[in-house]
Amino acid sequence: MQSRVLWLSSGSSPCGATRRVRLLLQQVAARGRPAADGVEGRQMRCHVRALHGARTAEGDTVTIGDVSYKCKTPRNPELVPVNYTSDTLAQSVIHHLRWIMQKDLLGQDVFLIGPPGPFRRSVAMQYLELTKQEVEYIALSRDTTETDLKQRREIRSGTAYYVDQCAVRAATEGRTLILEGLEKAERNVLPVLNNLLENREMQLEDGRFLTSAERYDKLLKEHDKAQLDAWKIVRVSENFRVIALGLPVPRYLGNPLDPPLRSRFQARDIYYLPFKDHLSLLYFIGPNVSTERISQLLSFATTLCTQESSAMGLPDFPLDSLSSAVQILNSFPMMSVQHIIQWLYPYNVLLGKEGKTAVEDALKVPAGTRPVGFHSGPSGFIKTSSHEQLLAEMMQSHMVKDICLIGEKGCGKTVVAKEFAAALGYNIEPLMLYQDMTARDLLQQRYTLPNGDTSWRPSPLITAALEGKLVVLDGIHRVNLGTLAVLQRLIHDRDITLYDGTRFLREDRYQKLKEELKLTDEELQQRSIFPIHPSFRIIALAEPPVIGSTTQQWLGPELLTHFLFHCIKPLSKSEEIKVIKEMVPNVPSVAVEQLLKLTDKLRETHDPTAQSLASSLSTRQLLRICRRLSHYPDENLYHAVNKACLSRFLPSLARSALHKNLLDSGIETSPDMNKMEEKDYSCEVNSGILRIGTVTIPVHNPFETMKVPDVLFYENAQHMMVMEDMLKDFLLGEHLLLVGNQGVGKNKVVDRFLHLLNRPREYLQLHRDTTVQSLTLQPSVKDGLIEYEDSPLVKAVKMGHILVIDEADKAPTNVTCILKTLVESGEMILSDGRRLVANPASVNGRENVIEIHPDFRMIVLANRPGFPFLGNDFFGTLGDIFSCHAVDNPKPDSEIAMLRQYGPQVPEPVLEKLVAAFGELRSLADQGIINYPYSTREVVNIVKHLQKFPTEGLANVVRNVFDFDSYNKEMCEILIRTLHKHGIPIGAKPTNIQLAKE
Repeated sequence: MQSRVLWLSSGSSPCGATRRVRLLLQQVAARGRPAADGVEGRQMRCHVRALHGARTAEGDTVTIGDVSYKCKTPRNPELVPVNYTSDTLAQSVIHHLRWIMQKDLLGQDVFLIGPPGPFRRSVAMQYLELTKQEVEYIALSRDTTETDLKQRREIRSGTAYYVDQCAVRAATEGRTLILEGLEKAERNVLPVLNNLLENREMQLEDGRFLTSAERYDKLLKEHDKAQLDAWKIVRVSENFRVIALGLPVPRYLGNPLDPPLRSRFQARDIYYLPFKDHLSLLYFIGPNVSTERISQLLSFATTLCTQESSAMGLPDFPLDSLSSAVQILNSFPMMSVQHIIQWLYPYNVLLGKEGKTAVEDALKVPAGTRPVGFHSGPSGFIKTSSHEQLLAEMMQSHMVKDICLIGEKGCGKTVVAKEFAAALGYNIEPLMLYQDMTARDLLQQRYTLPNGDTSWRPSPLITAALEGKLVVLDGIHRVNLGTLAVLQRLIHDRDITLYDGTRFLREDRYQKLKEELKLTDEELQQRSIFPIHPSFRIIALAEPPVIGSTTQQWLGPELLTHFLFHCIKPLSKSEEIKVIKEMVPNVPSVAVEQLLKLTDKLRETHDPTAQSLASSLSTRQLLRICRRLSHYPDENLYHAVNKACLSRFLPSLARSALHKNLLDSGIETSPDMNKMEEKDYSCEVNSGILRIGTVTIPVHNPFETMKVPDVLFYENAQHMMVMEDMLKDFLLGEHLLLVGNQGVGKNKVVDRFLHLLNRPREYLQLHRDTTVQSLTLQPSVKDGLIEYEDSPLVKAVKMGHILVIDEADKAPTNVTCILKTLVESGEMILSDGRRLVANPASVNGRENVIEIHPDFRMIVLANRPGFPFLGNDFFGTLGDIFSCHAVDNPKPDSEIAMLRQYGPQVPEPVLEKLVAAFGELRSLADQGIINYPYSTREVVNIVKHLQKFPTEGLANVVRNVFDFDSYNKEMCEILIRTLHKHGIPIGAKPTNIQLAKE
């Protein structure tokens, strides 16, 4: 026997007749749960009791089975959920609604527990819509604090006062508080609600005390209201309820429930819809799809959600996304089921070998053909068949859900997203995500007005939702999942509530509210309710999850419910050749063939060493190499590949693997390397033209000459070669990255380079505590107001100066990755709401937009990755968006020539001894025999000392450098042996007899 929902209306109901008719009898075609439901099933078999006498002045009565609820007229009808209940409710959902109604009548708070997805939230919202209850919603995240739940301080006209937040508003106004994601909140945040849940009491920061309705009413009999107000006692409404939504922990990631908190809730397992109910729902959504295919799809999905599958370590299949899949199949009936399953559940990048096999075994369903048809947007995008296929698939996904593109770095995710936006006429809103991003950065940020009052500024994501833009969330794999939780409702339901109480509703819900309440847009906006534009979409970009990793396995069951996933595979060799030749038309064909033969070989191999090299040769990096070859055709390809892979600092095994693969691909080291050494590497400025080696550039004429660096620099061939190389890339418009050991002259080379170019410099030194905010803005307080001063980065962008970022490897890579949007897409959002934009066309008439000066460039300096340098792997994370240059100690001839200039009175044999000894120590460091790479800086300091105090013995002066190692016995022995070999008598003892002979 079916159960029904009955809606009995009073004559005074404010709602239209259509709603009453629609809800009068909500009856379902599907049958209820079988006898397994036990008592509840038997109770539900009874028909709805028609309560004809239920008409009251108070409002309507809702009856589910044998449970009735008398609705109250809402004081703020705009806070009642709309358009959540459908005309047909599944039996299992009616069971859930009846249970919630029972608990509501008992005055108990409920906890809906179950697998990830929007289902639990929709059940709660359906109940509140049926019973016309006002809702206060908060998505908990790891950034949620006590102030988000109780009271937050705001400043108005110079006075600080407290503003009630969701829990307090719900308690005093008699609303239902929905807490979503209890497992995301940090421990010891939620206990602030314990007393409110148990006794309906809470002490507030502003001195008021919330007390239960019964207690307050008792006090009111003994004292008058004015006295209670003077005591600051506030009544908690008897209609106040809490509905908590959470995942079971363990099984899913998160913090387990605190026992005192758990004991205050009544739990209900809201599992996925039963098979029959789900099947009839999918049949209804996809009338054009054969019933056989739908049941195959659902059977497969259900298989992956069983206990056996989770025991094998397979993440749950996102069953809630099946309706989106069936909508796509309904529009494209020829599409294969396997293909669409890849979008819902990208098992190729998500699972290891055993997991893939298990999924493929369960996937034995007949395949169909895939429709492909795509018309491109503007030029600048080279069409390849795999990208056209991908874009056509993205179009299909875009009809029903947000998209996530997964691909290795440099494979073209951003380019594809831009092309997709151009083809559909979208404006893009790029949002670079980083690891320490908070929920506030995603939704709304706090700032102060000119008069010192506090206010809230919507984030770019929220303004894009209002304006119907395409938001590109770049780097979703970096953000903490506890922070992303705040976007769940926006992605699933297109609804969201912000920190200041503003509510954004899906377009149809907004229109329904407008009709029912007979309000204009202006009146709704005064109540802080806005519609989300129906065109608004999100494309998330991510790198593939690292299978088996605890930190980088970012794609879990929860995130699977958010998007449809598309994997970008690396281009095939023929497609890559096509892209390169169309992007760089005059590049030598032989070079392209050799280059792609090499990258193809490195990508196909199963050797992990070679695979790590392949990641340095992404499509982006290959285009850079080819652009350079087209401008400088006599350049050596062997040198270009070594430079891109930074082979100077590779471990010896990887370096020899690269060398072998280069030779196998026909890329040989140039025979005239010696001639290059003999080449004239001088520089001169002649009638406003600077020449370094063979490359020329006009000298810049700056406005701020005092910012042009001027440094003591003694020229030597090796540093001039690096500077010539840098100038070539500088002329091609590249941003530069210089990597090297300490003390090899990176800063000197850059300062000399900028001095010759006559370019003003802005300098930024990074460190462990650098944050994204400190990179872009520096807050200061003036006259009680927070003012933001531009950091050197923003100044350089505005003025067209060169930004030198020193010690880039010392800052966390999740902070420096925001430089990617600046270099790649020429856009960046600052923490005060301003935006840097490269394209002058997109500046017109927009507020808070700073145009990036065409002369702006970045030169980044970093130490090489690996021990003994204690920095992060900047090159590994961001290396392929810069043109990389390895800076090394000068060769012996160059070094002696330079030392002669530092110490003209120091005898030549002494200089030769020093250069030879340090040369050998450096080769020992390269071989890994000693840890510390002795650099030119140390030799220069020794020579300066000898120049000033010529009478002091060499053995004594070198101790300035080597005393650091005097407590390491093994190291001491190696040093003494090497220095004695070159005639430097450090630590001489009678036992060192070979020295006496000499």
